[in-house]
Amino acid sequence: MCDAEKNAAAGAQEEAVESPDVHFEPIVKLQDVEVKTHEEDEDSIFKMRAKLFRFDTQGVEWKERGTGDVKLLKHKENGKIRLLMRREKTLKVCANHYITSDMVLSPNVGSDRSWVWNVAADLVEDEAERQLLAIRFGL
Repeated sequence: MCDAEKNAAAGAQEEAVESPDVHFEPIVKLQDVEVKTHEEDEDSIFKMRAKLFRFDTQGVEWKERGTGDVKLLKHKENGKIRLLMRREKTLKVCANHYITSDMVLSPNVGSDRSWVWNVAADLVEDEAERQLLAIRFGL
């Protein structure tokens, strides 16, 4: 290939690359879907970034459940307060339970920024489960 042909081929490639107005029509049309978080009927009375842990009784250790915003939500009609925490990037629920009068919030022995409490029914994976949880604020 001679130099003139190489220059012509390079010029043709440069022209193809420089077209900024490329547009493709979508094959499938998607409709907007309304997603309910079940927070619509509740007012947020507290919100703070934190890290949540659960106590594993079999391994006898604390396991991290997630990092994100923990919220206390008060229902507009019945006044019940629930704790809801979602993981930061995935928004997957890592804590979801009502605050009851028999819950005792106590400071964690190893830290001045973390608290421990027992939950009778934590509804994280659509199954009520008794858990010992710890939360650390001020990340």
